[in-house]
Amino acid sequence: MKAHNQGSERSAQAQARDDERYVDEHADQLSASVRRAKWVHGPDDKAERDGQTLATRSLDVIRAWADARGAQPATTPGGNIEHPRVLRFDFPGYDRELQPVSWEAWGGTFTSRDLVFLYQETLSSGKQSNFFRLDSPDREDG
Repeated sequence: MKAHNQGSERSAQAQARDDERYVDEHADQLSASVRRAKWVHGPDDKAERDGQTLATRSLDVIRAWADARGAQPATTPGGNIEHPRVLRFDFPGYDRELQPVSWEAWGGTFTSRDLVFLYQETLSSGKQSNFFRLDSPDREDG
């Protein structure tokens, strides 16, 4: 188990270096929310306070966040499930007509579009939050 943790730590360190380069390269194109957010590089990184805005490009972090909420990767009805154009999550108890997609398809679109996952673990009240938004340095309002 210790070797696995060391491997995960190295992976988070590599992700941190990649994220730092990404922010340096795209700083002027990213939203103010992403620039102010605490960057999370691995599933063990946590918010420093309730309601804190977090940002990540790690698919491991995104999947852990979604799994903690029972959320499944999805797209809009009628969308291409192999190459989804719109990325969503289907949360339990929400009456949305979303189409399920695989984690591979969701992650492939996320990575190919060079997106940032902006999210909260908890609301400022401490209650679990389902808030997320995707940001891109290529968005039109940048």
